[in-house]
Amino acid sequence: MLKPVQVIAILIAAIASLTAGYYFAQTDSSQTKKSNQLTVTQRPDFSLYDLEDQLRHINEWNGQVVMVNFWATWCPPCRSEMPAFEKLYTDYKDKGFTIVGIAVDNKQSVIDFVDPLGIDYPILMGEEKGIQLAKDFGNHLGALPYTVIINRKGQVTHLLRKELNYQEAEALISPLI
Repeated sequence: MLKPVQVIAILIAAIASLTAGYYFAQTDSSQTKKSNQLTVTQRPDFSLYDLEDQLRHINEWNGQVVMVNFWATWCPPCRSEMPAFEKLYTDYKDKGFTIVGIAVDNKQSVIDFVDPLGIDYPILMGEEKGIQLAKDFGNHLGALPYTVIINRKGQVTHLLRKELNYQEAEALISPLI
C-alpha cells in the first residue's frame, strides 16, 4: 500500500504532466495558426517522381485548386481517407481541381496499396524529400496525414493535420472552385 506522501507525489506529477501537455498543445495550436496565416502563403516549388518514374512539377497544376496530401501506407488514417479523396477527385476534376498524393513510403508498398483501390489522381514518391517538403508546407511535427489546400493563384489556404472525410474536404475546396 502506498504511503500518503507517495500518493501526493504521484498526484503532483500527474497534474504537472497534464499542465505541460495542455501548454504544449496550446503553443502548437498558436504556431499552427501563425503558419496558416503568416509563414506559408505561396506554395513551395517542387518536383517529384510519380509511380511511372516520370518527373512531375507542381507547375503542372497551375491555375487549378490543388489538394496536396502527404500520406503513407503504414498510416491507418491515411489509408482510410483515400477512397473519399478518389471520389472527390472524380467529382471535381473537370472543374479545375486535382489531388496530388505524396507518399512518404517505399514505392512497392505504395503501388501495392493504390493499384487495387483504383486511385486515379497523381501519386508522387516523396520518401525523405517528401518529409522535407511537408515541413516546407508547415508540417513541422511530421504528422500524417497532412493535407494542404492551394487556390488557383498558388496560395496555401488550409493546412490540416488530420484525417479528412469527403464532406470536410469538399467544404474546403468548394469555395475555391
